[in-house]
Amino acid sequence: MVMMFGYLELLNAGSRPNIIVFMVDDYDKYETSVYGGKVLTPNLDRLAKEGITFENAHVTSTVCTPSRYTFLTGRYAGSAYSAGFLELFPKGQQSLPAFNVQLEPDNQNVAAVLAKAGYATGMVGKFHVGPSLSDSKFRKKYGLHEIEKNAPFTEALNRRKFENEKGYRKAVKDFGFTWAKNIYWDNTKAPFQSHNPEWTAAAAVEFIEQHKKGPFYMHYCTTLLHGPNGSWHKSLDKPRVTGEGIIKEDLNVLPPRGSVMKRIEAAGLTSDQAGYLWMDDSLGLILDKLDELKLTENTVVLFIADHGSGHKGSLYKAKGTEVPCIMRWPAGMKAGIRSQELIQNTDFVPTWFELAGAKPAAKYRMDGVSLVSLFQEPHKPVRKHVYAEIGAARSIKTKTHSYIALRYTREQVAGVRESHRRYLKTLTGLSGGVSRSIATHPRAYTGDQLYDLKRDPDAQKNLAGYPGHARTLKQLKQTLAVELNKFSGRPYGEFVPGGNAVPGGGYDEVFETLRKAAGGKKKKK
Repeated sequence: MVMMFGYLELLNAGSRPNIIVFMVDDYDKYETSVYGGKVLTPNLDRLAKEGITFENAHVTSTVCTPSRYTFLTGRYAGSAYSAGFLELFPKGQQSLPAFNVQLEPDNQNVAAVLAKAGYATGMVGKFHVGPSLSDSKFRKKYGLHEIEKNAPFTEALNRRKFENEKGYRKAVKDFGFTWAKNIYWDNTKAPFQSHNPEWTAAAAVEFIEQHKKGPFYMHYCTTLLHGPNGSWHKSLDKPRVTGEGIIKEDLNVLPPRGSVMKRIEAAGLTSDQAGYLWMDDSLGLILDKLDELKLTENTVVLFIADHGSGHKGSLYKAKGTEVPCIMRWPAGMKAGIRSQELIQNTDFVPTWFELAGAKPAAKYRMDGVSLVSLFQEPHKPVRKHVYAEIGAARSIKTKTHSYIALRYTREQVAGVRESHRRYLKTLTGLSGGVSRSIATHPRAYTGDQLYDLKRDPDAQKNLAGYPGHARTLKQLKQTLAVELNKFSGRPYGEFVPGGNAVPGGGYDEVFETLRKAAGGKKKKK
């Protein structure tokens, strides 16, 4: 085995590693046996034994699109600069990153940079960082059909779905990938609203086989475990529903679907855990293919989630920014290690660039740090804090504390005061900065929140108003100000004054209105 201290020699010898990012959707850290979950995930267990399990991994945004943007660029979503994002949030105004970001056409992203460095770069599965299908220019460019949500199934609709997926492949390649297949452009919708890990796994092994001489980078994004538990179980009965419509034959690349429930029941589990094993089966297929082709030794495999589920759309640590993260590279990484060091999803792209010997353009902005040093020294810190953002919320987390700031724009404050439905809906939804956390955090609509993560990991007691914690609060606010000042022309509250930013304080009634509005939504469900 080649030890990590010689990874530069590996690169110089032309043995640059293959890289596989295996991303799951809406997956809480504690929903895998590696972190104590009561589920059946044998391939994740194997990955953990052969690599490093990160106990303190975070994402910088907690809904799909901005998080996936960061995984592909190494940039904070709030630093996005696509035309659509700048139209919504002109420079000089506070930005509200959420589902409104997408990859930029200048291809300053991991796929394009690695391709220039000689890598085959493949995309499989859920993309969700491109233009909306409602964009007529986008549809015309790639010959796409607009498909109405929940439209009844017809053969004509099935044909349009098939043709759209082929157009999506072209669009993905135009973003810098050299290879793309079996693409879900965004979340699945009826009448094709079913998971099909066989469909994506089949494309994954095809890419690996075609590029076994390497080096390659594969961005593999399964649709599991999006949606309620029941949706996974129901999908087991629909083996031909895919992202290109309903196909004519079963794929049969994973263990038989009928075996999923048999194995679950044998383990003393229920259908609520079916999705975890099903997802794990597709990971196992990829790991087995690497073994078969003798690629395991020099292939980096990262297993990670795009964000948590329970507190999706918020910046709380548990079931929010904190995600499961396991990485394996036998040729260059210690095995069987659990690292407590802070990392965030901005850090993967600079890591891949270093391992690949790739040099991005001078204008390429990255907000992360390379994690390569952790591969051999997994207990040596690479950062003191992690940053996160969603909508009007921003946060800083250290190993011991979490600070969350909620600063609305001038327009948002006025909109809530005037009871405009659009503002009430947005600020209590996934893009508002609080979202699902209101169910367990009644004071989530509060301008300043400070939590002791050691004594209060579920963030129930806000310490921001306690004199004994004033020093910690001040320090974390200063750290947040430093991060926010890295953004060009982006004011935020009193941290970076200007534009439409409103300092904290002075609009407590706005928070109270939103608490009531969110409470009303909860009761209606």
